[in-house]
Amino acid sequence: MSEVIRVQDLQKIYRMGDVEVPALRGINLTIERGEFVAVMGSSGSGKSTFMNIIGCLDRPTGGNYWLEGEEVAALSADEWAHIRNKRIGFVFQGFNLLSRTTALENVELPMMYNGFAGKERHRRAVEVLDLVGLGERHDHTPNRLSGGQQQRVAIARALVNKPSLILADEPTGNLDSVTSSEIMGLFQHLNSDQGITIVLVTHEADIAEHAKRQIIFRDGEVISDKPNNQVLVKLES
Repeated sequence: MSEVIRVQDLQKIYRMGDVEVPALRGINLTIERGEFVAVMGSSGSGKSTFMNIIGCLDRPTGGNYWLEGEEVAALSADEWAHIRNKRIGFVFQGFNLLSRTTALENVELPMMYNGFAGKERHRRAVEVLDLVGLGERHDHTPNRLSGGQQQRVAIARALVNKPSLILADEPTGNLDSVTSSEIMGLFQHLNSDQGITIVLVTHEADIAEHAKRQIIFRDGEVISDKPNNQVLVKLES
């Protein structure tokens, strides 16, 4: 396997007037291609700050961050935008779908920024919607989809540009326990069957159990980093 993420002595300090608040205190870790990693920790542990930095949404105060071997921490805002669109797929707790557009159109949206022709956008959107089990709901708007189905659309949208990495921030936070298990089963199968690298942030231990590796943050430091013995969840179509 090759490295997708490597951080070295990663630090983040927030300044509030004369007060400095350290959010990350010298993080060192590597995530290989094909891994499924759950990042855990309580509020204020640093897990969300870490996610924002590896997602090129925030800059570290110190240290280094390599994405697929490229040092990205010091790149320009335009270069970051290119990375976010081409190389990272995001899945959020609130789905973030456009309410008046269909599932297919929501999934096509990232490709519009990359200049794909209409036929290619349509083909790839259909392909990933089928992959996440929504083959018969292409023309449904979000208000005609359940919460779990909306999150599947969001996952399809994250996949459509074939990114190197999927970052999922509390993706089951708005879902009931049964639907949460189905969504985590989908992530497991995307990882095991498609080889997609996934980093998931959660504060729920039962959700983290679906990952192959668990990293726990506390007070801006990694206090645990270990493999997880997991059982694949049956994926419901």
